[in-house]
Amino acid sequence: MEQQILKALIAKYNAGTANAEEKALVEQWYENIHGDEYASGEEQLNQIKQRAYRELYNYINNTRPSAPAKIKKLPFRWLAAAVLLLVGSIGIYYHYKTSSTEQVVKNNLKNDIAPGGNKAILKLADGSNLVLDDAKNGQVAKQGEVLVEKKHSGLLSYLTNNTTPGIAAVTYNTITTPRGGQYNVILADGTQVWLNAASSLKFPTSFTGKERNVELTGEAYFEVAKNKTMPFHVTTVGQTIEVLGTHFNVNAYADEAAIKTTLLEGSVKVSGGNAQAIIKPGEQASLNVSVVNPAITVTDGIDTDEVMAWKNGSFYFNNADIQTVMRQISRWYNVDIEYAGKIPEDHFTGKFSRNMTASNALKVLEFTGVNFKIEGRKIIVK
Repeated sequence: MEQQILKALIAKYNAGTANAEEKALVEQWYENIHGDEYASGEEQLNQIKQRAYRELYNYINNTRPSAPAKIKKLPFRWLAAAVLLLVGSIGIYYHYKTSSTEQVVKNNLKNDIAPGGNKAILKLADGSNLVLDDAKNGQVAKQGEVLVEKKHSGLLSYLTNNTTPGIAAVTYNTITTPRGGQYNVILADGTQVWLNAASSLKFPTSFTGKERNVELTGEAYFEVAKNKTMPFHVTTVGQTIEVLGTHFNVNAYADEAAIKTTLLEGSVKVSGGNAQAIIKPGEQASLNVSVVNPAITVTDGIDTDEVMAWKNGSFYFNNADIQTVMRQISRWYNVDIEYAGKIPEDHFTGKFSRNMTASNALKVLEFTGVNFKIEGRKIIVK
């Protein structure tokens, strides 16, 4: 009964219909939980939840809970994490205290789906493939005068020994992450690229000539090494991004409505069809390549924390519809999504860890009233 009451209050908070006292109560619970030391482990976590339920029960029955000394207004995106702690999912608790996927998985239901991790396949110039998650640290290949080294799980580096650049023939490699995978690669010029799940990057093993050109599918975050004499170009289907040295994120999944380029530092020029735009930090260029004459829409004031959540180990949704949410869930957990009946019209706002198992992630999402069922590697949305 107490959990049902709690869900009702959280639903009001999400819908914006909670009164001032109800909002303050939810936020104070988060303040209490966030400030507690979890040294005593799961037992203390249960005590915290029981206290929250008791205060809620007293409130609903017109009994004022103990008045907080000070109510701190919290960013709305933290609500999902607070809810998960309150209703009994241990997964995010272990994430905050250990940041260990193994610890999270160990404490969850059997037949659950583990989160994604550092997985990728490297296609070399001769057409051979290396499974990077199986490869040992150290040199994994040599491409001409370039050494390819796996530094540690999740990081690949290209180091050139050529003292006379421009003589050797240019060769290309492609790194591909599967659904449920991510990877970081340092290119020969020092540019760092983080690939999200279900993505690929084709790049030269060394950069020669007047330009640095790479090709992207899916999503990646770039920290481009500065070189004013050699512009860096990222090509996706229907779009080209030109930079000299900057930090930006590109979301170019084929199943998304538009290609979105978000700038964090520096300046970039985005081109698609006959359209061009130069964007500044905090701006996002959106290009719909499915239309005949695509236009580029530039939006300022972008929440870059939301855009970069995937790289920083989180899901972050701000009034996102169910299909947007489930596309991310599908890529990260390597699952198929099925909708039973009418697609729910609910929208989600919240931030939570990508380090949890699928069942715990779905528990967070269920607070909007949408229900889920896991069958093998399929999630059914009800």
